[in-house]
Amino acid sequence: MKEIISLLYAMALAIGLDAQSYTTAAGMRLGTDWGLTLQQRLLKHTTAEFIVQSSLQREEVLLTLLAEQHQPILSKRVNIYGGGGLHKGFVTASDVPWAAPWGITLIGGAEFTIARVVLSWDFKPTVNLHGGEKGFYAQTGVSVRYVWIKGNVFEKRRRQKQRDKRRKAREQAGIPPWQIWRKPQ
Repeated sequence: MKEIISLLYAMALAIGLDAQSYTTAAGMRLGTDWGLTLQQRLLKHTTAEFIVQSSLQREEVLLTLLAEQHQPILSKRVNIYGGGGLHKGFVTASDVPWAAPWGITLIGGAEFTIARVVLSWDFKPTVNLHGGEKGFYAQTGVSVRYVWIKGNVFEKRRRQKQRDKRRKAREQAGIPPWQIWRKPQ
């Protein structure tokens, strides 16, 4: 019974958490395809991810742009995520019989942030609407990213603007700066 209560308590704590502990992270993606990945937080639980990847099995390079929704599990450093986007491919060899692919990409996975390193695993099915060697690719990968910008710098800027606004209102009301308990009338 204690385990169930502890689990419910932990889930209740996780509801109010931000989804990521970083704003911008970039690194490598290794798996069925390999490449580079860049993630940028757009909103509280939403990121954009750009992936450039190649394959040792196919003569293609894929550029993928994804929008992802993150949900924290127990803390903002452990997330599950899912989303989708578009991809465009380029054929790297001139003797292949297929055209350059483009289509729809879905993604789902989990990530863990420790210090300035983000480790993630994902499943990324890709459907080619045109071109490509096959019409469907099922890709998995492990990404290792370095956090370039920590925290939510946008939230920090908003709070600083609010503090500046309150300070200016106190100055206009003639309240000395050391009397922080007084509010302007």
